[in-house]
Amino acid sequence: MSESCYHTKPLQFRGRTLFAFVLMVELPVNRWLSRADEWISNSPGFFDGRPVVLDVSSVLISERKISDLVAGLDSRGIRVMAIVGAQQSTLAPNLPPLLTTTQASLNLTKASHDEDRCASGDISDANWEVLSPLVIEAPVRSGQSVFHRGDVTVFGSVSSGAEIVATGSIDVYGTLRGSVLAGAEGNEKAHIYCQRLEAELLSICGYYSTADGMDDHLMKRAIHARLQRELLEIRALN
Repeated sequence: MSESCYHTKPLQFRGRTLFAFVLMVELPVNRWLSRADEWISNSPGFFDGRPVVLDVSSVLISERKISDLVAGLDSRGIRVMAIVGAQQSTLAPNLPPLLTTTQASLNLTKASHDEDRCASGDISDANWEVLSPLVIEAPVRSGQSVFHRGDVTVFGSVSSGAEIVATGSIDVYGTLRGSVLAGAEGNEKAHIYCQRLEAELLSICGYYSTADGMDDHLMKRAIHARLQRELLEIRALN
């Protein structure tokens, strides 16, 4: 009698680079949540379907506080996929897992700025990998999302409901109606340019301005946005 040997297919494990938004928790937490509510109010649906990592490394927070915070974010439509900066002992079994891999290897993008780190300028040019700019020769249409490590140039317009996230600068040669987030990962030297401003959201290194907060005299004009002493400065170019 012959014997047969069967081998089951092994599980496939692969290393992948992830792109996620990091929410940096700041004290007092209630005030920080109020800022999150303001962001959501100004940009409804911004976090829908996005992978979010909660960073509690800059605060001392208990297991109960972390649980309450994750639940509070979930009620706001922000689903936390992992937590960084906490001790394993402070995480209940029902909480998202503790992420121990370094942020640099995960290509994480800040959705909320770390004011001290961003303002102090401790992120030097030497820490940034020089990548080829992304050039988009077609309009970025509503519902489209563009993520790039480096500069992004759009030769068309950016429609309402579209978004661009870049670690470098963003230059739009047409009308900007959607959302652009430059300087992701804490690059406070990034800039934003567009030929006609009708944007829903402008953000550099986590400092942001929504349409409601932009001066009327800037609308429908060519603009340049940059960080100046912890303020998002937007000025007309003509």
